[in-house]
Amino acid sequence: MELAALFTESYVVGFLLLFFRFAGLFIAVPIFSHESIPVNMKASMALFFTIVFYPLLPPTELIITTTTIVLAIISEFTLSLVVGLVLQISYHIITFAGGQISFMMGFSMASAIDPQSGVSMPIISQFLSLLTLMLLFSLDMHHWVFMFVYESLVEIPLGSYMLQEELFGYMMHAATEIFVVGFMIAFPIIALSWMTDIIFGMLMKTMPQFNLLVIGFPIKIGVALTIITATLPSTLLIMQKHFLAAFNWLEMLF
Repeated sequence: MELAALFTESYVVGFLLLFFRFAGLFIAVPIFSHESIPVNMKASMALFFTIVFYPLLPPTELIITTTTIVLAIISEFTLSLVVGLVLQISYHIITFAGGQISFMMGFSMASAIDPQSGVSMPIISQFLSLLTLMLLFSLDMHHWVFMFVYESLVEIPLGSYMLQEELFGYMMHAATEIFVVGFMIAFPIIALSWMTDIIFGMLMKTMPQFNLLVIGFPIKIGVALTIITATLPSTLLIMQKHFLAAFNWLEMLF
């Protein structure tokens, strides 16, 4: 009888809504949304974890009609996209900083396809993006997402999520953090690049035969790479702090 009860109308609708909750997370959350993961693999993972979490599913209290099911599916996608957006904003801090560093190093034209987002970005941004992705794995962020789903099954019943006013305030603050923190990460390289530009300008005035393209740019790139290497631990600590803050904010959804 217990097994037969799992195939009642409310549990079937609950299974469908839980699948869409996982599907939205695999579309929007960093790591799972990686462009190198095929879409059919993401769908298979969403179905697998839906089956795993299905026994923990509380009975759905929705009035089951076509309209309520459609609205509930939209609600589940909205919740997943909000979670993904909160984490993606923190992730894009490092790509913004990498863009500023690439510009100062003269690498703004040296771009490549970022495997995380599938868009073209400067090579320094891609390097820092991949390091941040490794940081997320070291923080077990993929496990945190599953823990979030587990907690949300009780705190946020399936199909009942609605956008909160606090979300828009957080988004404005987080969007500001992209520029402020991104510039803070890139500032040591920017400051040293300006200093080398001033020195090269003085050398060109005193030594007109000084070839900036042949001598100056390699020195500038070497200085920038040295500063990136020296500040990399601090950069990763800053990113860790912001990802932890983003996950702590997700508790406000409950």
